[in-house]
Amino acid sequence: MRTLVYFAADVHLGYAGADPAEREERFLSFLRGIPRDALALYLLGDIWDFWYEYRDVVPREGARVVAELVALVNAGVEVYFFSGNHDIWTYSFFSNLGMHKFDGVQTLRIGEKTFCLGHGDDIGNGRGAYGFMLKVFRSRFAQALFSTLHPWVAYRLALGWSGGKRRSRGAYVFRGQEEPLYRFAAAQKADFCIFGHYHCNVDIPLDGGGRLVILGDWISGGQPHAEFDTATSCLTVSPRS
Repeated sequence: MRTLVYFAADVHLGYAGADPAEREERFLSFLRGIPRDALALYLLGDIWDFWYEYRDVVPREGARVVAELVALVNAGVEVYFFSGNHDIWTYSFFSNLGMHKFDGVQTLRIGEKTFCLGHGDDIGNGRGAYGFMLKVFRSRFAQALFSTLHPWVAYRLALGWSGGKRRSRGAYVFRGQEEPLYRFAAAQKADFCIFGHYHCNVDIPLDGGGRLVILGDWISGGQPHAEFDTATSCLTVSPRS
């Protein structure tokens, strides 16, 4: 009987900082360690630091990761891919490989528990510069315009911009109940709310019941993920080292 469910986010494959080859090997080790009789794997965004699918071209970066995901699918593990703000431009590629593709937050029943899952970047960020940027990224016109760039140019522009933004920011300190994400999660009345995006480890109770988990990023080391057993309804969180 399949009972084990895994969650991971923010691997940022392709990001040039902090030894990208070693980070990919760690993530591959994690994927290979998932039992082939597991129930599901939920990838909660920013698995790639940048992803754009041209009609006839997909990124070469992380090809071995794609192969391991396909191996899991072929073994009967349900793989769910949630787009993040870095891999927002995913279209049909993962679905064609047998994965389930989601945009935005989803509320799902897993075993006997209710889960609220997503990347988390657009919660509380609908206004201002970041909200405007998300609207541009999701615009069909902007996507069509970007597709006119040669992949060699497009990827260097995008990865350079991504790396520059990351270097300009310090480590994020989660503010608990003051966070829009906390208030959103508390309003869902779910047993577990799991997100990524913030690059910090959070595991706290919610007002009115439930539990908020933010998965750490893989850039900083370790194998940050969560594991849920439907047989016991127990959620275990493994923060980054």
